[in-house]
Amino acid sequence: MAALYGGRHRWKRINCLHIFSRKLTGKYDYDLLVIGGGSGGLACSKEAAQLGQKVAVLDYVEPSAKGTKWGLGGTCVNVGCIPKKLMHQAALLGTAVKDAKKYGWQIPDTISHDWPTMAEAIQNHVKSLNWGHRVQLQDNKGHSESLLTNIVIATGGRPKYPTNIPGAAEHGITTHTNTHLIQYCAGFLKGIGLDTTVMVRSIALRGFDQQMASLVTDYMEAHGTRFAWKSVPNRVDKLSSGALQVTWTDTQTGSEHKDTFDSVLWAVGRAPETKALGLDKLGVQLNKETGKIVVGPDESTSVPNIYAFGDIGEGRPELTPTAIKAGKLLAHRLAGQSTELMNYDNVPTTVFTPLEYSCVGLSEEEAEKRHGKDGIEIYHAFYKPLEFTVAERDASQCYIKVVCEQGGNGKILGLHFTGPNAGEVAQGFAMGFQCGATYSHLIQTVGIHPTCAEEVVKVHITKRSGLDATVTGC
Repeated sequence: MAALYGGRHRWKRINCLHIFSRKLTGKYDYDLLVIGGGSGGLACSKEAAQLGQKVAVLDYVEPSAKGTKWGLGGTCVNVGCIPKKLMHQAALLGTAVKDAKKYGWQIPDTISHDWPTMAEAIQNHVKSLNWGHRVQLQDNKGHSESLLTNIVIATGGRPKYPTNIPGAAEHGITTHTNTHLIQYCAGFLKGIGLDTTVMVRSIALRGFDQQMASLVTDYMEAHGTRFAWKSVPNRVDKLSSGALQVTWTDTQTGSEHKDTFDSVLWAVGRAPETKALGLDKLGVQLNKETGKIVVGPDESTSVPNIYAFGDIGEGRPELTPTAIKAGKLLAHRLAGQSTELMNYDNVPTTVFTPLEYSCVGLSEEEAEKRHGKDGIEIYHAFYKPLEFTVAERDASQCYIKVVCEQGGNGKILGLHFTGPNAGEVAQGFAMGFQCGATYSHLIQTVGIHPTCAEEVVKVHITKRSGLDATVTGC
């Protein structure tokens, strides 16, 4: 497999599609050309190479507005999932240290967090992943049966700046700013003791179950994160002191407010990396509003032999695991080894807020929209993790919701969980969705005691009943 990386190389044009290449000797004969060295592109290319295909991977990282660049692996490895989870763990450890006193550990009254130590450790791990990807690409060997047969686009997206707000790009940062400088997310920052404010234009966690979203933000507010609800920023100015002054409007009252901050992080969505590829000249159809590539169930575009998947695909979940799986399945289809398509239904995911939230399937709102209010039954429970008891931690936002079809065995339409290790809990139950899990299956399952996950298989009180859903006993 040929791995071509961004650097001082030259551009060449193939049928109006700009391809970044090095001066390589020999023929440019490939079965598959993958544009994008992120999680999805790498998964597709490695799988294709293992199937005997000759593959070229083209990867180039356009520096961020602050000049940040990174190695192979894309957003997830470098500035996304991996550093996010590690930073989240840093915050959880801070909470654990506080809990430790209740468990008998003798902890000094004053403890502090050293950002450079954490940042260096995370960067070292990320660099090890970058190197691992390069080695794997170079180790995979394939053969060529023809001049370029198929092109796969897996370039993902980049964070957007609100270009209509003066000072936004000049003074603000995004999640693609260097990890040594980044102020990553509100919950994590508060978890390591930093003062944090979140400005929300409308609702939190759009697209997620809104009752669960409220529990997440209620927990964050209760633990010190400030929220400026129904507010829109007007401008960002840098003061002589170096602080950033943000001016915003409360859309409910129309009043204007100002405050100063050390950093301003924009988390206002992502834009697909399509503009530099010249796809319009090839006739590849894009969604005019989102800029994403219109794709079919088999990841095909409007142009034969050009495919796209991952965040770049219109209507696809912007999640690393879906891109990885879709890429592997596409590689098998292109190699003639399979006809299996990616199943984008019931994809589990987790929001790594201080109180983690995981879900799989439909939200309550979407289930009601599809099946009607009388067509669904919702089982729920407020529970207290055993770990919270001795530590005397508030568990009022630890909650489970199972959305089912009304009648019959009660096919499970959605499962939602807030609490410790939420992702680990949802991952196991997600397999049940692929097998047509029902409420009957759920209550027939024996729980593992004492765990938070066992509370899921014990839910028996319906919202419709109006009964208190608080779990009592052990």
